[in-house]
Amino acid sequence: MQKLTLNGSKPTRFGFGEGLVTLGERYDNVVVLGGDITGSVMTSLFKEKFPDRFFSIGIAEQNATTIAAGLALSGKIPFFASYGAFCALRNADQLRISVCYNEANVKIGGGHAGISVGPDGATHQVLEEVAFLRTLPHMTMLVPCDYTETLKATIAMGEKNGPAYVRFGRSPVPLFTTADTPFEIGKAQVFREGNDVAIVACGAMVWEAMLAAEELAKRGIQARVINSPSIKPFDVQTITDAARECGAIVTAEEHQIHGGLGAATAEVVAKNAPAPIEFVGVKDSFGGSGEPEELMRLFGLTWKEIYASALKAMERRDKGSSGYRQVRDVEQYIGA
Repeated sequence: MQKLTLNGSKPTRFGFGEGLVTLGERYDNVVVLGGDITGSVMTSLFKEKFPDRFFSIGIAEQNATTIAAGLALSGKIPFFASYGAFCALRNADQLRISVCYNEANVKIGGGHAGISVGPDGATHQVLEEVAFLRTLPHMTMLVPCDYTETLKATIAMGEKNGPAYVRFGRSPVPLFTTADTPFEIGKAQVFREGNDVAIVACGAMVWEAMLAAEELAKRGIQARVINSPSIKPFDVQTITDAARECGAIVTAEEHQIHGGLGAATAEVVAKNAPAPIEFVGVKDSFGGSGEPEELMRLFGLTWKEIYASALKAMERRDKGSSGYRQVRDVEQYIGA
């Protein structure tokens, strides 16, 4: 496990934009489609470097997705990027049929993710797309935690065949992973060891989980922090191990608590190693307009909520500890 330290802050969208440039340098068949917001989602970097491989489609997400599918089926590797509220939901039918049904090698970059966009408000703050996209057959769904991991995720999805989506934000977030931090589609990483409680997080909430773990350590509680950037495919083994070894779990995401990382975690835990789970996320609400830090506090997306949820999950585990011991005894008996 690599030691992680804070190294300033940087928007994850820059990782996406720079990842596109790297892919463009490596592969002549990488092309990018824009939707009139190239500067916001940093496809402008690719446009400046490879103007002959950039195509402006305008504010027409359904058309752009269909064009991308055609390009993919013709041998290109097309990326289309816009605000996630539009390029993951407004074009839902095109993603489902034109892209995923055809297993077209289309890559989508979803910007303005979560509420940390700030003043742009609820209409532009996508909080539901992870739940939708993870249900689509053949879709890869990535939610990296910082600039460096977003760069890696963008390159990795470009080099993986099949439909893929990466989620990124507008505002600066803590930068704490490095070039040496492992990243692999389908894998989660343990960023902090511990057996008292497991915190599974993605995106901007990973750093908040690390802060919560530091505070829990002051009480003698050692929390295992798991970064789960790959929502689909999902790392079943790492989550199952955490449930069995810690017996209590907290999930944290800048997304609705329904259908996202928390749901993916609960599905694995319910099937493989039942344990109490607490969910930190947006609770069945649209976003709002305000400064990013203000909104994160208002919607309960900080280390404080993760900290309190960890204590609650542990309390639930301890109250039912005899029952959980019986489950583990049965697992051992049958060789699970």
